[in-house]
Amino acid sequence: MSGFWQRVDDELEFLGINRASLARECEFSLTNIGKGLKLDSTPSADTAVKIASVLGVSVEYLVNGVENTKSTEVLESEQNQLRLYRKHSEIIKKCEQLSPEKEKILILVADNMEKSKSTLPAQENIEA
Repeated sequence: MSGFWQRVDDELEFLGINRASLARECEFSLTNIGKGLKLDSTPSADTAVKIASVLGVSVEYLVNGVENTKSTEVLESEQNQLRLYRKHSEIIKKCEQLSPEKEKILILVADNMEKSKSTLPAQENIEA
């Protein structure tokens, strides 16, 4: 026995769950597990998803033996980057339309503002 069903059995053992409980929770027959073991086959996608959900692992892990390698810190960093993109998407779109020369000027202005810690006038005082 190797592959998908071996990883299922490993997770069942780790969680202290038996095959009958898994079959009941996934709403399929215990004989389906037996057939899968005998044939060393991978179940249908919807069955694999149900099994993974009950076991608290990814389908990718059960099928390929590969766990999600992204750490929580990496996922949080990606979420933060997405949040910043959404917040500043209008500015980004305008910057993408600038010529390389104007982009360099904008970077210099931003660098100087950061260095001087200057504050901008209130929005109502800025003329468009």
